[in-house]
Amino acid sequence: MCGICGYIDFQNNLTKDPDYHAKILKQMRDTLIHRGPDEEGYAVDEHIAFAHRRLAVVDILHGKQPMTILNGSYRYTIVYNGELYNTKDIQDKVKSQGLHLHTQSDTEAILLAYIAFGEKMLSMLEGIYSFAIWDGHLRQVLLCRDRMGVKPLYYMEFQGKLVFASELKALWAYPKNRPRLGPYGLCEIFGLGPARTPGCGVFKGVHEILPGHAAIVNDSGMRYFPYWQLPVYEHCDSYEKTVKEIRERLFSAIERQLISDVPICTLLSGGLDSSIVSSIAARYMNSHGRTLSTYSFDFIGNQKYFKASSFQPDRDRPYVEKMVEYLGTNHRYLECDNESLYQCLYDAVDAKDLPGMADVDSSMLYFTSLIKPNHTVCLSGECADELFFGYPWFRAEESFTKHTFPWSRNFDIRESIIKPDLLDHPQMLANYVQCQYDKTLAEVPRLPGETGRRARERELGYLNIMWFMQTLLERKDRMTMANGLEVRVPFADHHLVEYIYNVPGDMKCPKGEVKGLLKDAAREVLPAEVVDRKKCPYPKTYHPEYEHLLKDRLQTIMKDTSQPLHQLVNADYVNQVLNTPSDYGKPWFGQLMAQPQLYAYLIQINYWLQKYDIQLEL
Repeated sequence: MCGICGYIDFQNNLTKDPDYHAKILKQMRDTLIHRGPDEEGYAVDEHIAFAHRRLAVVDILHGKQPMTILNGSYRYTIVYNGELYNTKDIQDKVKSQGLHLHTQSDTEAILLAYIAFGEKMLSMLEGIYSFAIWDGHLRQVLLCRDRMGVKPLYYMEFQGKLVFASELKALWAYPKNRPRLGPYGLCEIFGLGPARTPGCGVFKGVHEILPGHAAIVNDSGMRYFPYWQLPVYEHCDSYEKTVKEIRERLFSAIERQLISDVPICTLLSGGLDSSIVSSIAARYMNSHGRTLSTYSFDFIGNQKYFKASSFQPDRDRPYVEKMVEYLGTNHRYLECDNESLYQCLYDAVDAKDLPGMADVDSSMLYFTSLIKPNHTVCLSGECADELFFGYPWFRAEESFTKHTFPWSRNFDIRESIIKPDLLDHPQMLANYVQCQYDKTLAEVPRLPGETGRRARERELGYLNIMWFMQTLLERKDRMTMANGLEVRVPFADHHLVEYIYNVPGDMKCPKGEVKGLLKDAAREVLPAEVVDRKKCPYPKTYHPEYEHLLKDRLQTIMKDTSQPLHQLVNADYVNQVLNTPSDYGKPWFGQLMAQPQLYAYLIQINYWLQKYDIQLEL
């Protein structure tokens, strides 16, 4: 993976002062060094200035960027972040058009595919990616993001230019561009956060290319369009055929994502999803004479303080041990202490440029910092629960009677936290959230005439793919790339997503068995006790000291009225929450973000306002 940034300016010829633009590009590029510690580069052409930081994974010697190819008398330049899983297929298509390849890099394959096929080549690509291509012939730039949105790409118009980057921080490195937050941004942070409306960059004027979308930018403006959309059709396969299809699509995705010229590993929690990925990866590695390396996460003190609950019925460690023995992997157990977990809350904001999922983010950031010294590429079991109806809200009756985001039902807390006089009217926060929800429902791909429970299941599936899954993919990208670690997500393979989206809920969970379809697809590659283990979410700390750290810090902030958080929150309500016993039974986001994580989220907002010197325009 890599970091890309740059700007497009059709009002000026940038080659008249290349040194000036090179200086700006270096400023922007240097903010992304963590995404690409191996190489750096920049390119200035008539109307474009592109910069790149490289994390070398495939064809290490020949993948330097920006990459420019001269075709006839026209120059084509690309900056690319990602990994193509069908590079060989693209190379063959390029050769069939009489073009010549000089490297094995997927960067060259994509650029030549564009030269050969234009924007039609977008439907040919399979992988995780975002890129910008300058077309010197048509005098335009193509911006693109992968189908599932695994790789980020932000943009904004500023001083007549279109500025773009892999991360928000690079936008603020452009001269005089200061982060501004308006009423809608506040609604994102307090009404929806840590989720984001698809395509919304939270800050004023900032947008993100939507998953499966691209844009053509030229001197007439921007043409924005989808090149991929979820297909919808009647699922007619038998249960047995469906199991077979899931197995083939998933196992194929895992094997295709093991391509790498640098050390590769998997995350192994002992749960169903990560165990499937690790099992197929271990088999593949063994067939090539290598042993897979695996990692698991836990927190110091959990052996003593762990408390079983309906959504986290047991610890991971015993199941990790079973899988390590079953697969024969080189395994390492990683642990995080309370102080590191707390301190990484700030680093997580640095990585994301926004407040996030609190210790769910910070722990991932900490653990991947321990993986990076030994591995550059990692596979993860992320996204299975969104596709196979693993979360409890897929079965909760409230999800079928209340029309709101099912992972964020405790809206009264959100309304109470924000200062009531900040927004235009008292109902603005609720109206904004409802508007985003309704807008998403209007976009749901559905069959004509679908009604009742099946129609609602399709809505829940789409909401989870477009919202909750995107939140977790964003977390995964920022927290891992902050350490220069590339993480791939086979469950987000679009061939699998397209198929499973159309499978009815009663087939995904046959006879009420949570993720029973996936379990049946995996039985041939996993021990029975792992297949039939009750679902457990991402691990969290149960040590009371961690909550004490958060509470003490937030109380200190609330006592100091000069802290920027006071500009946004209802201090009386926050102090009231601090003085009541923690309620772990009413998560305010997802399954893992309960009252302690709310403390952490507010701490992150305070730090975010300070660090980024955010200008409030309310």
